[in-house]
Amino acid sequence: MRYRQSLRAQLPGWQLAFNKRAHGKEGIAYANIVKAEHSGAEVQGVLYQLWDHREIERMDPFEGHPVRYCRERLLVQTDEGERHTWVYIANTEWQADDLRPERWYLNHLLSGRPWLSADYYRYLLATTCVDDSPTLLTAP
Repeated sequence: MRYRQSLRAQLPGWQLAFNKRAHGKEGIAYANIVKAEHSGAEVQGVLYQLWDHREIERMDPFEGHPVRYCRERLLVQTDEGERHTWVYIANTEWQADDLRPERWYLNHLLSGRPWLSADYYRYLLATTCVDDSPTLLTAP
């Protein structure tokens, strides 16, 4: 993917969900966005200004569009103002409850730290992954 610029972006009224079933991996989740269940919610991330309009079409097969994800234009907020942008949203038939991401995948999202607020980064950091070892609790 070639891009001209990257910006910190917020998508108010939406929230992050790990409810997109991974193709061929039982119980594994990929990121998705869903309408927020409570006011004040938002998704944070990186907005890439692509080099030209063909770049998004080159991303479609990698993102699983149109089978696994659909591509929609939504209004995001950036430090440079509001911008209409493409986002990928998991198709309903690819969504499921009780899924968790793998640690490597969550680490990929955490690598966006320079574009995330401290609170949002901590929220992501607290995500339980499918391959996390259970914490052993000991009595004091």
